[in-house]
Amino acid sequence: MNKGRKLLITGASGFTGQHACTHFLKAGYDVTAVTRKKMNFDDEVSMEYCDLTNGNEVYHLVKKIKPQYVLHLAGQNHVGASWVDPLSTLEVNSMSTAYLIDALRKESPTCKILIVGSALQFDLGSLSSIPHPYSLSKTLQVLIAQSWAVLYNLEVIIAKPSNLIGPGVSNGVCSIFAQKIIEMEKQGSEKVLEIENANIQRDFLDVRDAVRAYDYLLKKGKSGETYDVASGNACSLGQIIEGYRSVTKEEIRMNAQSNELMEIKPTINSTKLGNLGWKPIIPLETSLGDILTFYRGGN
Repeated sequence: MNKGRKLLITGASGFTGQHACTHFLKAGYDVTAVTRKKMNFDDEVSMEYCDLTNGNEVYHLVKKIKPQYVLHLAGQNHVGASWVDPLSTLEVNSMSTAYLIDALRKESPTCKILIVGSALQFDLGSLSSIPHPYSLSKTLQVLIAQSWAVLYNLEVIIAKPSNLIGPGVSNGVCSIFAQKIIEMEKQGSEKVLEIENANIQRDFLDVRDAVRAYDYLLKKGKSGETYDVASGNACSLGQIIEGYRSVTKEEIRMNAQSNELMEIKPTINSTKLGNLGWKPIIPLETSLGDILTFYRGGN
């Protein structure tokens, strides 16, 4: 049991953060949820409000809690928003991480830190491969964390999740589809899902499986290592829509502008994580059904 071990979760009000608070509380951790706004959590979860872009606030938060574990989920994760306001994206994703990890260096240097990066990070050896400011911000986030780990002998692990899906408020494509299907059910709107390309492929992983993976990494992950967190199965948007057809009574049609395989999915392989004993257990159909149930108001 991990009872009494202090775990600080940043970004606790977000899609993954809420699932993480639930999971780690049940796992016996002493959970402190860090948010910028008031949220309803289980009474056993401690709440702290902090602007992670304010270094002074971050320092006093860490000094107060002195966590033994940190799950750093906070950030700006919308690619489109990163084009509109790249500096804010850099501040939220990169500098917040710097403030957090430096405060931990000063006040909780033996803490085990899990930084959740992104499968959209780019290769530093090829600057021409930068796809968008979001990718830059997440790449710098990881570089900062890894550098502090080397310079100050901190225990830092990096997780690179694929596309996370499941119940809860999300801007992901599966949630967008679900909301449109709910409109079809409630309002009798046209039963057509418009997509650009039916054959765009992604790795989709249930957020609850991802949170389980983060638990494995906090327990068994090796400092300095990067672990991909993925289902290992590529799935097209057309297959996602077909999956929704199997969990709703609506006769959904798909209107794709293209059926060509236009995009190359990021290379992501969770074998290293699997060697720690983790594997995904929630089928895609279950995830899609739970998303629909959430947006119907069932959760």
